[in-house]
Amino acid sequence: MSWQAYVDTNLVGTGKIQRAAILGQKGGVWASSAGYKLSPDEQKAIVNAHNNVEATQASGVRLAGQKFFTLQANDRSVYGKKGADGCILVKTKQAILVAEYVAPIQAPEATPIVEGLADYLISLNY
Repeated sequence: MSWQAYVDTNLVGTGKIQRAAILGQKGGVWASSAGYKLSPDEQKAIVNAHNNVEATQASGVRLAGQKFFTLQANDRSVYGKKGADGCILVKTKQAILVAEYVAPIQAPEATPIVEGLADYLISLNY
């Protein structure tokens, strides 16, 4: 399956994720939903978010120009909130899944989708 198919089918295609991207841990956007643009600075911050969870907790994350406050961060997952909307960043062995959900979708509906895809990719050594 192509990286774009993972975004289109496994993330956005579920109806629970509004926008998504897959970044390489060494840089670069592997795939993204239509019109979803993460600036080079945002991409760098996303890649570093899991390496310095204290800074991520303190400063939040910025995705496509929108700032999300960090609710939880560890070396695998970062969860953020902006009003009623939220974001999920999950690190695999080689990639980082970036997903945004929009109200009325809530975190318990969106999080298992992103975490499940991450588990699958990890099982394939990605």
